[in-house]
Amino acid sequence: MICNHYINTRWRIRSARNHRRWINRVIESEKKSAGRIDFIFADDETVRDVNIEFLNHDYCTDVITFDYSSGKEVSGEIYIGTGTVTKNAEIYNEWVGEEMRRVMVHAVLHLCGYGDSDNNAASVMRNKEDIYLRLYRDEFHV
Repeated sequence: MICNHYINTRWRIRSARNHRRWINRVIESEKKSAGRIDFIFADDETVRDVNIEFLNHDYCTDVITFDYSSGKEVSGEIYIGTGTVTKNAEIYNEWVGEEMRRVMVHAVLHLCGYGDSDNNAASVMRNKEDIYLRLYRDEFHV
């Protein structure tokens, strides 16, 4: 089950059903099944507080992923800093919805077992993100 939650933000997922279908397709494409995945869209202060409390990092970030996966079942909590994602979209000259989907699929790929701690792993992750973003655009004609 994929759920969206919102904390101190006006930002909302448009077409939440399409996003759930897409995330499920990503997980199935990775030969895994979806357990419970909670996307928590929040203001930067909330995400910073989570970053401090659980990771001891005193800064804002676009996404924090807590992996509760077991075996082939993908589960977790994904905190997304909507302000940081919006700022990053401006920096990268990208539409905010596309940048938000990139962050969402990035987190889901972490739950599927992908890392990004070195250049090779980051390259694989970026390639997967691009593939799954195209899947979204193709399926939902964005």
